Amino acid sequence: MALALASLAPGLALAPATASEDEPVTFTVAYLNEVDSFNPFLGIEASSFEMWSLMYDSLTGYAMEDMQPTPALASEWETSEDGLTWTFTIRDDATWSDGEPLTAQDVLYTYERIRDGGPERATWGVYLKGVESVTAPDDTTVVLQLEEPSALLPLLPIPIVPEHVWSDVSDDDMRSYGNEPTGGEPVVGSGPFRLVEGTAGGSTYRLEVNPDYWGGAPHIDEVVVRVFKSEDPAIQALVTGEVDFVEGINALQVQSLEGRDGISAQMGDSPGFDEIAFNTGSIDTDTGEPLGDPNPAVLDPAFRWALNFAIDRDQIIETAYQGAGQAGDTIIPPAYAGFRWEPPEEDAATYDPERAAQLLDEAGYTVGDDGFRTLPNGDPIGKLRLYARSDSQTSVDVIELFSEWLADLDIDSEVRAFESSKLTDIIYEGTFDAFEWGWYVEPDPSSMLSYMTCDERGNWSDSWYCNEEYDTLFEQQRIEQDDAAREEQVQQMQEILYYDAPYLVTAYSTVGEAWRSDRFACLRQQPDPGGVYLIQYGVHNYVNMRPAAEADECAGEEGTTQLSQEAGGEGGVSTAFLVGGGVVLVGLLAVGGVVAMRRRGTVGDRE
Repeated sequence: MALALASLAPGLALAPATASEDEPVTFTVAYLNEVDSFNPFLGIEASSFEMWSLMYDSLTGYAMEDMQPTPALASEWETSEDGLTWTFTIRDDATWSDGEPLTAQDVLYTYERIRDGGPERATWGVYLKGVESVTAPDDTTVVLQLEEPSALLPLLPIPIVPEHVWSDVSDDDMRSYGNEPTGGEPVVGSGPFRLVEGTAGGSTYRLEVNPDYWGGAPHIDEVVVRVFKSEDPAIQALVTGEVDFVEGINALQVQSLEGRDGISAQMGDSPGFDEIAFNTGSIDTDTGEPLGDPNPAVLDPAFRWALNFAIDRDQIIETAYQGAGQAGDTIIPPAYAGFRWEPPEEDAATYDPERAAQLLDEAGYTVGDDGFRTLPNGDPIGKLRLYARSDSQTSVDVIELFSEWLADLDIDSEVRAFESSKLTDIIYEGTFDAFEWGWYVEPDPSSMLSYMTCDERGNWSDSWYCNEEYDTLFEQQRIEQDDAAREEQVQQMQEILYYDAPYLVTAYSTVGEAWRSDRFACLRQQPDPGGVYLIQYGVHNYVNMRPAAEADECAGEEGTTQLSQEAGGEGGVSTAFLVGGGVVLVGLLAVGGVVAMRRRGTVGDRE
């Protein structure tokens, strides 16, 4: 990477963008992942969620500071004393981008579509679980009647779609409905931007400003997304000024960009975790019969648990993450202190290959005459299939390290890397033993916790994990109104997962971002301070960023990026958060919020 950047003379960087009044102001973003669907009921990649948030509103949004629920389409709400009736007041100044009024009826239509099942419910149903009825007594009022109290409300990040458009999309057509521009007409939405060009899986998407957005027209005219296959060309495009923002780069790349004219860079904390996941028992969800061909060893919790001590997480952070991250253990990151469960000291996720070997021996996975461990029945384990994502060098590095550590335990394995979409297919076919990937975790962990329930097999579950005790706790915490009691239930769920080990959590990572601070200013981190600038919960930065010509409007404002004036980008960001800064957030966030973000699942495979 350093060589690639060195080949570009510093003077090659473009001068600050000061578009004339006749030229549109374009904010160009480099993505490393394609949008898998513009249909907000089908996609699963983080990039898709980002596009939906630009195109559609939801009843509630997220605070920049702590991601707590804030008014959005719903200007206010109230709940009954027993917590079973929630009444939302809908803004009366919101319209669809084709000029039609947006009313409570659109909310009712969207929610009923989700409650009716299909892929709509698979993606967003967790937020409406336990809702007995939805009514819209007038154009500005939506009432949710619940069977039992919900711990998630008032958080409702569900994109609201226009009934007058989507009523033409049948249930059968939903699985293939792309929700893309047709005949030169943009997609009808209510968000700050309208999708005017782009196809899921394509390399370029263009969204133009919605001048009638109820939140006020953004200060940029269009957002263009360009998809790159790897970080290096994306970074070079940033240096030459072809793009204005790149996200998902690593710590070394961030360091390489520091000090360049007109560029600022950071490692931002985006609460989430990376893991090595096992196939704990793939099944045909229609028949319940086994599906695929998982190695018998990875079906055994004792085998998986033993491997928890075969992983040198410190080495992973040092080599695969270039020091930008923390060693991981459970699925709730340290940032969410209230919900997080800490493993006991005697079972902490430490590198202890001798203990791993002992646990394997005790579970019957002893070393055979050929020098490799066998199954408890004496049959050879064979070669475990370990898969990584070819679009993530970190993923490849981690899975290769894992293979080496398995070899140290006399377990044979093979490593292969696939594009994310292909790996998704493999996961749903059940033809794998283990893979590396990761999740974003919302401030309220319900969505993340739901992915590990039995009902999510064949849908959001990628480990095929199923545990009735875990599922019972999930239902209890979903309706628990006492915060302390709910936190205890969530912690018990983590404990079950930790010892059953469908996931071996490896790291809590940070996200590298870099942007043309000579061209755009006034961006704010989420959470603030310490968070990321894009792939946030909500659209704050798209609406509030300023091109260079308007950067004075946030000059000196605490917590916002400032326009770079000189080489090195001094003053490029007033809340700079560089390599290793992820730990700053630990303990700052408590409870609240939700939002589903990221990944996996081909449209056709999902419910």
